[in-house]
Amino acid sequence: MTLASLALAALALQGSILPKRTQEPVVAFVDVQVIPMSRDGVLDRQTVIVRGNRIAEIGPAAQVRVPSGAVTVDGRGKYLMPAFAEMHGHLPNPNAGPELTETVLFLYVANGVTTVRGMQGNLAHLELKGRVARGELLGPRLWVPGPALGGNAAPTPEAGRRLVEEQQAAGFDHLKIQEGLSRETYDTIVATAKRLGMRFAGHVPDAVGVYHVLESGQASIDHLDNYVETVGGPDSADDRRIAQVVAATCTARAWTVPTLALWETFLGTEDSAALASRPELRYVPQAWRANWAQQLSQMRRNAQPAEKRLITLALRRRILKALQTAGCPIAFGTDSPQLYSVPGFSIHREMRSMTAAGLSPQQILSEGTRQVARYFGAEQEFGSVAAGQRADLLLLDANPLSDLGNVARRAGVMVNGHWLPDADIRARLERIAAAYQ
Repeated sequence: MTLASLALAALALQGSILPKRTQEPVVAFVDVQVIPMSRDGVLDRQTVIVRGNRIAEIGPAAQVRVPSGAVTVDGRGKYLMPAFAEMHGHLPNPNAGPELTETVLFLYVANGVTTVRGMQGNLAHLELKGRVARGELLGPRLWVPGPALGGNAAPTPEAGRRLVEEQQAAGFDHLKIQEGLSRETYDTIVATAKRLGMRFAGHVPDAVGVYHVLESGQASIDHLDNYVETVGGPDSADDRRIAQVVAATCTARAWTVPTLALWETFLGTEDSAALASRPELRYVPQAWRANWAQQLSQMRRNAQPAEKRLITLALRRRILKALQTAGCPIAFGTDSPQLYSVPGFSIHREMRSMTAAGLSPQQILSEGTRQVARYFGAEQEFGSVAAGQRADLLLLDANPLSDLGNVARRAGVMVNGHWLPDADIRARLERIAAAYQ
């Protein structure tokens, strides 16, 4: 990297390290439309007072007094809602360096993603989680798993038991289930996790199957993993099989994290040139872009015909809609950063994909906010705009309930009480883009 590139990379990080607060800040969103997510619809002309990192008061603008000295944000014509969560995210590994890690954290925050459930972790991520939680570093609140538990890492039940015990002792938040586990090893991991009080989530190993995973109490099944095969595949799926697996999912109270947009990239027809033209790719390293192009080329060479892939995509949408109609819990996730899925920006593509599956704007917004709080048992902590909630908020220039595309019309983001106006966010994004040219 040249000296000029190093200077640009350092400049792009400005704002990552948070200054220590000398006093509790007060921010007032005045005369704003509020999408509370604790109920459907919009609360008209509200004023929301934030003290420190909590919402202190919310009420009609004509009745709520703005404290003296508060930073005021003019909310007229704007919409305030809870910030989003990414329920299947990945953080760079430690050898990526602090610059890239802090950039990834900022890309999430810039798009109003203030909670990330990691799904591939290591010890360095625990330290990163602590720095964010202590207010030393700007970023989303992190839920960190240990290294994935798959067939290579846990080839035997004894290896699985040992890894679960080690990850629990290290302080990881949950376990990531990966492919390749035998049923016996999976059952040992499950028994050990339950004994130690650890959640486990992720994939469905082929040797285990969806129904046994559901019976075992896995917290979430991500990517609709193994559902297509369970209902008979794209050529043999029928309503009866779909209804059967949907009923089992609801009975088990297992969460689905569908990552639909990523599968549209996997199974769709866009080539690497079309995908490389996505504007958000300006904010990731060129090495990522080159690697993604290589991955996609390899996938396309080994892929089924396009017609078959599109039938599979339609089946994935059909299964997701059936899960939603039946009332099974669904949470928002995109598997970023993964094949052309840029952290933070990927939520906009996931919303379009979920819309195509037949979900409404209210449902989709809930699955990225209130439902995530339910998953963590933290509905009193975050996920809605209400007094006492953590001040993780997204201010928009237009109503996302009318058009989910308005989620991209950002007026500013508040993360843990820190207010970031859109002008500041845009300026830093431009510095990041310049660093990666």
